[in-house]
Amino acid sequence: MTEIPSVTPHEAFEMLLAGNKRFVAGSPEHPNQDAARRAETAPGQNPFAVMFGCSDSRLAAEIIFDRGLGDLFVVRTAGHVAGSEVLGSIEYAVKVLGSPLVVVLGHDACGAVAATRAAVQDGTTAGGYVRDVIERVTPSVLASRAAGHTEDADFITEHIKHTVDLLLDRSRLLAEATEAGRVALVGLSYRLADGTAHVVTVRGLDAPAHLS
Repeated sequence: MTEIPSVTPHEAFEMLLAGNKRFVAGSPEHPNQDAARRAETAPGQNPFAVMFGCSDSRLAAEIIFDRGLGDLFVVRTAGHVAGSEVLGSIEYAVKVLGSPLVVVLGHDACGAVAATRAAVQDGTTAGGYVRDVIERVTPSVLASRAAGHTEDADFITEHIKHTVDLLLDRSRLLAEATEAGRVALVGLSYRLADGTAHVVTVRGLDAPAHLS
């Protein structure tokens, strides 16, 4: 197997957003999607980023960031809510696979956030395990309401920030790796209509001015 070169958190961040720019411009390169890459990565993987995003069908990470096989370690849940399984998956990618970047990917028109806002406003709740999703998003919605926010974009931004904070609060491994500069955590908000990913928050890395 050809060794996949490691990258720094900053380099990984730039690679990710460069891919999104290609996607938005309609000029994707579709890297690492051929038979050679399939053979190269079959014995093992070394993804340069962990993508923890919403399960929304319009957020296919390898497409919107123009990447291929072995590039991204993807974890997805409705409303990017994080339980122990999610934390374990992210820690595995960082500790075992050596991923230097963890991204929380939210988006506009998020159904989980909208459902939670309605539940908080009306005092209702959903049935089944959807209720668990709403309960996990509720702290973000309450914080956003307390800050006087009324726009959908503000609630989405708050939820992305809350998720980044939660990962650092609950995972000692992530917190220590970020403090040491080995890993960076980034919150991105994706716009469904134009395909752009915008920086919401960055931990362990100084965002370049043109990306902030």
